[in-house]
Amino acid sequence: MIPHLSERAIILAPRGRDAIIAASILEEAAIRSTICSSLPDFVGELQNGAGFALLTEEGLRTADLNPLAQWLGAQPEWSDFPFILLTQKGGGLERNPAAKRFLDMLGNVTFVERPFHPTTLVSLAQSALRGRRRQYDARARLEDLHRGADKYRSLFESIEAGFCIIDMVFDVAGTPVDYIFVEANPAFERQTGLQKAVGKSMRAMVPGHEQHWFDVYGDIARTGEPVRFEQHAEALGDIWYDVYAFKAGEPGSNQVAVLFNDVSERRRMEIAIRESEERLRRLNETLEERVEERTHALELAQEALRQSQKLESMGQLTGGVAHDFNNLLTPIVGSLDLLYRRGVGTDRERKLIEGAVQSADRARTLVQRLLAFARRQPLQATAIDIGKLVADLAHLIASTCGPRIRLDLAIADDLPPAKADANQIEMALLNLAVNARDAMPDGGVLTISATQEGVGESSARLAEGAYIHLAVADTGTGMDAETIAKAVEPFFTTKGIGQGTGLGLSMVHGLAAQLGGGLSIESEVGRGTSIGLWLPVTEALPDQPVEVPEMDFGNVSRGTAMVVDDEDLVRASTAHMLSELGYRVIEAYSAENALILLDTSGPVDLLVTDHLMPGLTGTDLAARVRLLKPDMRVLVVSGYAEAQGIPADLPRLTKPFKQSDLATSLAQF
Repeated sequence: MIPHLSERAIILAPRGRDAIIAASILEEAAIRSTICSSLPDFVGELQNGAGFALLTEEGLRTADLNPLAQWLGAQPEWSDFPFILLTQKGGGLERNPAAKRFLDMLGNVTFVERPFHPTTLVSLAQSALRGRRRQYDARARLEDLHRGADKYRSLFESIEAGFCIIDMVFDVAGTPVDYIFVEANPAFERQTGLQKAVGKSMRAMVPGHEQHWFDVYGDIARTGEPVRFEQHAEALGDIWYDVYAFKAGEPGSNQVAVLFNDVSERRRMEIAIRESEERLRRLNETLEERVEERTHALELAQEALRQSQKLESMGQLTGGVAHDFNNLLTPIVGSLDLLYRRGVGTDRERKLIEGAVQSADRARTLVQRLLAFARRQPLQATAIDIGKLVADLAHLIASTCGPRIRLDLAIADDLPPAKADANQIEMALLNLAVNARDAMPDGGVLTISATQEGVGESSARLAEGAYIHLAVADTGTGMDAETIAKAVEPFFTTKGIGQGTGLGLSMVHGLAAQLGGGLSIESEVGRGTSIGLWLPVTEALPDQPVEVPEMDFGNVSRGTAMVVDDEDLVRASTAHMLSELGYRVIEAYSAENALILLDTSGPVDLLVTDHLMPGLTGTDLAARVRLLKPDMRVLVVSGYAEAQGIPADLPRLTKPFKQSDLATSLAQF
């Protein structure tokens, strides 16, 4: 499409002086026009570009309309070309039955009955142009979205880990019997040997595939609980896989995402090590008991190291791509949010944009799930309302435990605030709930209670004072005294291979100790278990939600803002958001470039900078700006949920974000 023709009018009025009069009226309104003598010429001009078309009914009545219908049918998804049709009898079907034919074919058409006032024609022409401009804007946003999707696809296809999304197939009894491949990256084909798997079923490709794979993925599809395990795939050629699998797709779907690596070589080495250790054990059967104990301790240390290495390798894999994923999602989420809030396009186009928004949100959720197990963050102990925290988490715990387990809450009234880290307490409760669920394979009752308890000087486990006793109790299999004694040891687990790391309870124990509290375990074989978290009471009040004022998106000047980011799309998206919030925006592609512009661009009221950039980081830039311009507001944007190296007193915003998230952060300065 030729740019200078994109907003012109194309006129087809082959009889009389209608074309000349209409062109003159439009010219007085500063609207350029082109007059066509025939329908073929008219279609040819449409292909060169136009803002709208002005037609007469008699110009279409006897012409061959197939070329025009073909052009309309070939419009791209963003386009709904506008027409103005001059008629003798108006557009009502009761007076002009032929109008329905033109309405069905042209679609976006406005009927004008002759004679008409010139003001009416100019008003309709300007309205048609405004609609066409919104279509051009939608086209630009969709093109940006496609470019971001292509970049995401390139990253997806280049990672070394195998990745696929599968759709589980269940029989009438609810037993998983097969799965269909929905998506797979090149590393999947390299590590499994399965070529062109998308759209095919596993049973069709590998008839002898072991049932336990279907059972594991079927449980994930039903419960939504992610699983990390190592498993042998004999049917694929005696291969061992290290697998992390989690729920994917729309709510209610049976899709599962699988991230995996071939660890056959490492497993063979482990087997060789175990065989060597076994031979050594037989050779040293007659040695003293002290030597046997040391050998056993070495075996435990090796197993602990292997477990730690597995967790660390997966953490490095996902954590390493977090910044790139969030940089890709930031302009996509921002652009889609802008299109949706503006109400751009027709109903059909808005449905397309709404679907893209939902897909972007699912992509953001997918990244968060991939990164969940790799996060590391220091404790941020504040005053929290334990009763509200448990109530807010109850639905998630209930869905995690499944329908066979009844969840009861017993929260005392008027509990004082506890000194704790809300995020870590939520993780601890979920961890304890999962352990309780696994201890009740045939169903049961899970009770979460919270009471205030006083501890005196005679306590050997806790310092004297007031505590919130948060307990998770089940009616499951219970533990004997020997198991209770080892329960909080790192890597100790009673679950099968691949079903648990043995780190959950030890991490909860460490959390309670860091907060100045403690952990208690009460259990009886066959009667159930109660795990108690003792959290110190604090006199501070829980933080109240920040009241964010409604942002005025009108033409209100809020000063000058500088946006610093080495990613062009992210920088442009952030600059556009700030511009709509009322800022005059200056863009810098690096921290070094920003320092130069700060000296030459006049007063700057706000600095919004990315954290990780080549050369100086956003934190380094913020430190220099605070020395040079102490009154300037600074907001650091990071692609990591818990970015390392950002001072606690420096305001931050996590990618990806919408305009409302940016406005909220700025409102809290």
